[in-house]
Amino acid sequence: MDAATVVGSSMSLHRTSCSAARSALLAANGPLFPRFAANPRPSFPIKLYSSVSYSKSRNRRVGLGGRRGMVVKASSSPDSAEPNAQIAPLRMESPIGQFLSQILISHPHLVPAAVEQQLEQLQSDRDTDEKKEEPSASGTDLVLYRRIAEVKANERKRALEEILYALVVQKFMDANISLVPAITSSADPSGRVDTWPSQEDKLEQLHSAEAHEMIQNHLALILGNRLGDSTSVAQISKLRVGQVYAASVMYGYFLRRVDQRFQLEKTMKVLPSASDGDKSSIEQTVGDDTRPSGLGDSYQAASSHAEVSSWSGGISPGGFGSGIKPSRLRTYVMSFDGETLQRYASIRSKEAVGIIEKHTEALFGRPEIAITPQGTVDSSNDELIKISFGGLKRLVLEAVTFGSFLWDVESFVDSRYHFVMN
Repeated sequence: MDAATVVGSSMSLHRTSCSAARSALLAANGPLFPRFAANPRPSFPIKLYSSVSYSKSRNRRVGLGGRRGMVVKASSSPDSAEPNAQIAPLRMESPIGQFLSQILISHPHLVPAAVEQQLEQLQSDRDTDEKKEEPSASGTDLVLYRRIAEVKANERKRALEEILYALVVQKFMDANISLVPAITSSADPSGRVDTWPSQEDKLEQLHSAEAHEMIQNHLALILGNRLGDSTSVAQISKLRVGQVYAASVMYGYFLRRVDQRFQLEKTMKVLPSASDGDKSSIEQTVGDDTRPSGLGDSYQAASSHAEVSSWSGGISPGGFGSGIKPSRLRTYVMSFDGETLQRYASIRSKEAVGIIEKHTEALFGRPEIAITPQGTVDSSNDELIKISFGGLKRLVLEAVTFGSFLWDVESFVDSRYHFVMN
């Protein structure tokens, strides 16, 4: 596996240019329901791996009524509780997030009902805050007022992030798929970290036939001629694997977004037909975008990374783009104009970006990346993990599905509590 492929995929997270878009294509109010304010404890900003630093219990009973009048009742008993049970890598910290975590453990099918009530309460609080008039006087009162408003906005953002996360986790549980746990040093005698179940068939069945073709192309770009090899083990930089995972989450988000539009137009029989010229243009785009753009020395440093020489087999013999196969959805997407493609390849909300960052960090840890005086990435301190190619495929499939689910739940939450800006 070429580390350049991995780095190139990850760099698209914060880039919204048309070229990056093509690279992404390749590579509660009830009286008995608890009301929470988000945890006011300050948190440190979390950046994804593409950021560089310059440095060397309880059971719950839930009853449902009508949609508007439904009330989730929570009661606790000291026995048969599992307070330390964790079903996802990211531990939610806000009061709303912790409450939803308990429901995920005890009654996961009722998470959407609990979420709807919490969103109603958040909407009510936001409306109340917006009606308050800003003090006319300047000075301390005005500064304090604005600071309080900023704290409340941050609390709502954090609550929204964890609501999105709870809904994504619940969708995995509905599909009877367990998320990969935090990747740490393995107790396995072989040293492999991928001791989790494969579940590839379940993950692949969650996507349309056209989206599945695109996912196979994505896997071919990452794994190359190792795509069919599930047993061989490689020693790989944990940082690189984390970058691939984050980029694959974004890819899944993008793929779900365009696949929804594709399926709608297919049903309505208004799909555009691709001419031979269009196909030629698509192949040219593939060739132009297989090499990560704008990475400069970092790309060269990644290419010469130690793991590349030790990676037996490497990428497909024909290069990065040789694993790409024609697909109807890919042809459809490449018919978009640059502005549309850029818009579809971008994450719509800061909350969704925050969840991608935090989930990836919870899964792989937070690395320290150093820059050499020559401006290249110092990879000497990278932690190496042993993982099979089948384990890598499982991680990528989960990431793509996570991104797909994130698109769905973001749209669901926005329909009840508007927060998406575009």
